[in-house]
Amino acid sequence: MTEKEFVEAIGELGITPTEEQLKKLNQFYTLLIEWNKKINLTRIIDKEEVYLKHFYDSLTIVKEVELSKVETLCDVGTGAGFPGIVLKIFYPNLKVTLIDSLLKRVKYLQDIIEQLKLDDIVAIHTRGEDYHETFDIVTARAVANIEKLLKYTMHLVKKDGKLIAMKGNIEEELTEKIQKEINKKYKLVKINKFYLPKENSHRSLVIITKKGQ
Repeated sequence: MTEKEFVEAIGELGITPTEEQLKKLNQFYTLLIEWNKKINLTRIIDKEEVYLKHFYDSLTIVKEVELSKVETLCDVGTGAGFPGIVLKIFYPNLKVTLIDSLLKRVKYLQDIIEQLKLDDIVAIHTRGEDYHETFDIVTARAVANIEKLLKYTMHLVKKDGKLIAMKGNIEEELTEKIQKEINKKYKLVKINKFYLPKENSHRSLVIITKKGQ
């Protein structure tokens, strides 16, 4: 996905980027590749692949939530900063907390935040299950299977908030039995299945809230 194709694709998601945002995204790519030589962040390093499989993929969350109206977001197991950093670039209104259990990755994230001059975003060295603030939206992209993920994340979700689990093909993982188990404690609101453009790989957004919403 070229930058031009990226702009067209996110336009279909309702996002009109500024020149400054595109510049920051390109700078993010450059820093990601530099840091990837020092610590293991991603196997995907080709620019067009990064724009599709990391940058565009991170923004698909807007299919399910209007981020311009969200105040706080926590990205659990953020790794290289997906989706958290990308969301912050395009939605500067968000107050973002990035959580990762590996200190080296947190130092990388802190460098990205500083270099891109991003405000209202912090990277914290901890595990989801050990952190105890609450947020409007909690995201997790390719972190763990859905049952484990709920243990790591649902205490972070505000009463009227949402967990958005960003997954690939969810069929085997989210069986009818697992869905029933989830609904005993929480509310499985929606599973949005779609394909990434160009390569047509499976993606799923799994939306879970607390009971009573």
